Amino acid sequence: MRFGNRRTSRNVESRSGGGGLGGGRGLGGGGMLLGFVFSRFGLGGVVVLVVAMMLLGDPLGLTGGGQQAVSTNQDRSPAAQGEAACTTDPNRRFLCQVLASTEDHWTQMFAASGTAYTAPTLVFYQGRDRSGCGVAQAAMGPFYCPADRSIYLDTVFFDELARRYGAPGDFAQAYVVGHEVGHHVQTLSGTADAIRAAQSRVGEREANALQVRMELQADCYAGVWAARERETAMESGDLEEGMAAAAAIGDDQLQRAGQGQVVPESFTHGTSAQRQEALMRGWQGGEPSACESFTAGL
Repeated sequence: MRFGNRRTSRNVESRSGGGGLGGGRGLGGGGMLLGFVFSRFGLGGVVVLVVAMMLLGDPLGLTGGGQQAVSTNQDRSPAAQGEAACTTDPNRRFLCQVLASTEDHWTQMFAASGTAYTAPTLVFYQGRDRSGCGVAQAAMGPFYCPADRSIYLDTVFFDELARRYGAPGDFAQAYVVGHEVGHHVQTLSGTADAIRAAQSRVGEREANALQVRMELQADCYAGVWAARERETAMESGDLEEGMAAAAAIGDDQLQRAGQGQVVPESFTHGTSAQRQEALMRGWQGGEPSACESFTAGL
């Protein structure tokens, strides 16, 4: 992608220290966070077990009940904010530009429907930290927390995405941010609350299926955003990078690589093919309405 000297978002925070892991927990973002843990990095290991236990306070941690404010000021140096958080390296600056671009386009799309868009905050952290939804660890991958309306990102995830999953490139990174912004859009629109309410009324398999629908819609929203940069920032090969990333983090691909078998009823984000199709649907449609069918009937 080519953003040149375009602005960076002011809704950015860079934390240089790590908060402790004790204390309360927040379950507001449990569904999204649990989905990332299990589908990206949750294929075994102690980290998965610990995080899952923290999140399973209500059915799958998906109902949004029991939210608690989590202190984020333990053992941490003062956070850099705004432009200062974006200048430490070119990669962060690019992600700050991606966030600014999503702000511009989603503001326009919300205005077209007669509503106001409020942007999320992008939080860069290293290793581990706290979010309004509880612990944040690099092994979880990027996630959106609706309790504090923030996206949490340790950029080492992109090294993992490139090396382990074969999905390098700047648009692969932009797609990840666009997906998390998609979850923010779902929070603002009330879709996320509707899905959590529906999940609280059904069993685990049905709740997982609802989660897949929400994740695919977020992929679709990422495609909608990208389509609006088609003429100004997208370059040859960018869409292919996004499609490769979508394929790399499909539930079937991750389960096959991590545990040697695929368990469809445990999917939380969708198959590689589904994620690619959702991204392409948004790209081709170019409007949020192209993504409505994923959550129709809620």
